[in-house]
Amino acid sequence: METSSLHPGKLFGLASSYWQPCALHAGVKLGIFSSVARNKSTTGEIAADLGTSPRGTEALLNALTAMDLLIKKDGRFTNAPLAAAFLVKEKPGYVGHIIMHHHHLVDGWAQLDVAVKTGEPVETRDHGEEKERESFQLGMLNLALAIAPAISKEINLQGRKHLLDLGGGPGTHAIHFCLENPQLRATIFDRETTRPFALETARRFGVEKRIDFSAGDFNRDPVPGRYDVAWLSQIIHSNAPETCRKLIRKTAAALKPGGLLLIHDFFLNDDYAGPLFPALFSLNMLINNDGRSYSAAEVSEMMEESGLTDIKRLCFQGGNDSYIISGVLK
Repeated sequence: METSSLHPGKLFGLASSYWQPCALHAGVKLGIFSSVARNKSTTGEIAADLGTSPRGTEALLNALTAMDLLIKKDGRFTNAPLAAAFLVKEKPGYVGHIIMHHHHLVDGWAQLDVAVKTGEPVETRDHGEEKERESFQLGMLNLALAIAPAISKEINLQGRKHLLDLGGGPGTHAIHFCLENPQLRATIFDRETTRPFALETARRFGVEKRIDFSAGDFNRDPVPGRYDVAWLSQIIHSNAPETCRKLIRKTAAALKPGGLLLIHDFFLNDDYAGPLFPALFSLNMLINNDGRSYSAAEVSEMMEESGLTDIKRLCFQGGNDSYIISGVLK
């Protein structure tokens, strides 16, 4: 392509594309959408409700309107359908927790050049351990609730009686597998701090008698029990390659003969240069820990090394190029 036919406009757009997420983060953090849902409709009413400046509130409200998250008419604001469904804290579909988790990642992304130079995670601002844990755990619940019902319907667990949800956090997938399969019970294996959240979530869905919780660090502690199906969702990308190998080997060892291992994650193409989200997610892991996105070929090889056969990709396709690889223990 001739240089004369090029225009830097795309680069300008890319360079400023973080403005919209930051406006969304601010709207969620301040509670803009919940305030509007409480029938506060003018700049003055919303500013008074939230304790914010009229000038700043007006600018943010107008930006969120331009982003199609609010509707403005005659100087009054209402929530657009998307915001009304998912950004009002009192609504069951609220996804503000995962948005706040992304907000907590911004400091790290601003230092991406440092992480690339050193190959190590970077130091970020402390938002408060409890606040960060809450946004992460509830954020994972937000994400899982969006896909767990569909996954549990697509995967055939007929005849399987005990599922291991490794690193399951709130246990959303374990819960929906149990809801879909009346014969199934499940064990969530995760850190002790997650136990109250997981057990409360199981109670909320009415399967508390079929879900139990085993506390431990899956990278250090042995996995107790024997299972005929194991579920690893969004676990692999948080670990370095050798740690992944050990984790898959450890999980396979906890399966009974003929047991099914299911790995759900964002997978790269074999050349690692796409799709876009898994490629960018590798940078997110670079900033925060020693993990990265993996290709399906890499993970399949790890599964084969751990004694699994009939390794294949299942038909489920989630958002951000996530899918599931399954294998059966010999």
